[in-house]
Amino acid sequence: MDISFSVDPGEFIFITGPSGAGKTTLLRLLTREYTPTEGSIVFDNEDIVTISKKQLPLHRRKIGVVYQDYRLVPELNIWENVALPLIINQTPQSTIEQRVTDLLTLVDMTSKALLFPRQISGGEAQRISIARALALAPQVVFADEPSGNLDSETTASIIHLLNKINSLGTTLFLATHDQQVLKMYPKTRIIKLKNGAVEQDTHDKKSESKKDTETKPDNESESEKKEAETVTKDKATSAGFLNKLFKHEKMKKASQTT
Repeated sequence: MDISFSVDPGEFIFITGPSGAGKTTLLRLLTREYTPTEGSIVFDNEDIVTISKKQLPLHRRKIGVVYQDYRLVPELNIWENVALPLIINQTPQSTIEQRVTDLLTLVDMTSKALLFPRQISGGEAQRISIARALALAPQVVFADEPSGNLDSETTASIIHLLNKINSLGTTLFLATHDQQVLKMYPKTRIIKLKNGAVEQDTHDKKSESKKDTETKPDNESESEKKEAETVTKDKATSAGFLNKLFKHEKMKKASQTT
């Protein structure tokens, strides 16, 4: 891949391009599943190409991944799937219980906590995937074709939820080739890949502030308006949940460079 760009904390970026362009490869480079043959990947002021294997778990906890196929564990119920990263991280049980409850509230899935993945819809499964990705309070969320298996109305709801999470301070990469998704937030930065290289980066054309990029999408649906109201209510009434989970206001003034 011949890619060079920088990302500021809190940005929302669409990664697009045809199948095989390098979107998933970019994710695997960011999580250090792949190591580039040359160049560097600077994340939080550290070149992750040179970090040791012992440092990898700490690095990967800074990145939450939302997959197209959800990757929920079928033998675990919804609550347990969201709790899994926290359990692996040996988080205290009291913290796990509070965090999972807060996350299920954020994605509006508290009523389904004891169901199993086979008992919920694709859109609900993707909401659980998003909640799980947020469990360790990552600095970055990378959503890899999160709407690929969903209908248009459910897609709008999921993309809107991801946008609201970004507005709370989490850097968001959203990989998609769906033109309708790209049109939902026309002011958002787009990096277009082709054959493993950056074909287009709209960064230089966007002089608007971060606040401008958080404007509501064109033709916002009733479900999207409801989602915005839900997250706003959560922010006001969740007993400090966002202060605990999204700590990015105190984040170092560093950029993630890929």
